[in-house]
Amino acid sequence: MDQELKTFIKLWIIAISSICYCYLIPVRISHGLPRLLSLLPVITAFSLLPLQISTVHLAFPAFFFLVWLANFKLLLFAFNRGPLSSTPQLPIPTFISIALLPINPKQYKIKNSDPFPFSLPKPILLTVKAMILTEIVRVYPYKDNLHWTVVTILYFAHMYIGFELGFAITAFLVKSFHGFDFEIEPHFNEPYLASSIQDFWGRRWNTMASSILRATAYNPMRMIWTPILGRLWGKLVAIFVTFVVSGIMHELMFFYLTRVRPTWEVSWFFVLQGVGTAVEVAVKEAVNGRFQLHRAVSGPLTLAFLLVTGPLFFVQPTRNGVDAKIINESSILLKYLGQIIKGSHVISR
Repeated sequence: MDQELKTFIKLWIIAISSICYCYLIPVRISHGLPRLLSLLPVITAFSLLPLQISTVHLAFPAFFFLVWLANFKLLLFAFNRGPLSSTPQLPIPTFISIALLPINPKQYKIKNSDPFPFSLPKPILLTVKAMILTEIVRVYPYKDNLHWTVVTILYFAHMYIGFELGFAITAFLVKSFHGFDFEIEPHFNEPYLASSIQDFWGRRWNTMASSILRATAYNPMRMIWTPILGRLWGKLVAIFVTFVVSGIMHELMFFYLTRVRPTWEVSWFFVLQGVGTAVEVAVKEAVNGRFQLHRAVSGPLTLAFLLVTGPLFFVQPTRNGVDAKIINESSILLKYLGQIIKGSHVISR
């Protein structure tokens, strides 16, 4: 673990140095192919760096932050688009943070067409979710005695809460170290309250990944296909292609975590999500607001669809032992945090 941490630190030193190069050199090159060529060495380096790490809790953020988010942001930056392109140029600490971390300036407030009637303050929600995650980890030793549906729910909840807590801590630390003159977009918007598949993936689940996929896949595909197929079919093709791209990136993520050749179940999971979302959008267009399911019906149907298709997402990590590694690492992390908390209580006394 000590060696993994040293490698992780070196990885981020290289990443920060690479982004400093992007800040100083490529920005002075005309956007388009010339700037893209100047960024290719950094994109290549970011694609290779996470392969040095095998610990899941370190390999995942290295992959997601560098291979997915940073590389996609650099591709947009090459064509003078995305959060890194700004006039006047962003301050270098802000440029580095946005390039390497899962944060974006909050440009607008996300509005839900069917908002939930009440909500708790964010700090209280995060505290409750941290407690739930602790209990989930404690249940894992008994998972062999549980029905697969319950295990799938536990895995989904673990993944969601772990992501939200990790991203929230990242955003808090960034804002603490150097203040932004803008708000940071939230990463999750209580996805268990989703009223539709489109609402879940487009507005509630991992909005950082959604926004980068919207800019790099959905918008270009819609712009290309709408003049050819018309507004509705252009939108449906763009939705489907976006989910296919997401599936490929998740296949790549599991390759980084397992170093095992992909078997494409994860891609099929996202293909089904794309088909479901496209059908939902087409039906909404057809009824044109004349008929709408109440969220008491549409919400459970959405979660049921995710639960039924969910095993496709988890079959690769469970087959290759990633779930066992995550459970083991989570147990070690909880024990370590418990020791820190006990030590702080002793010191305070």
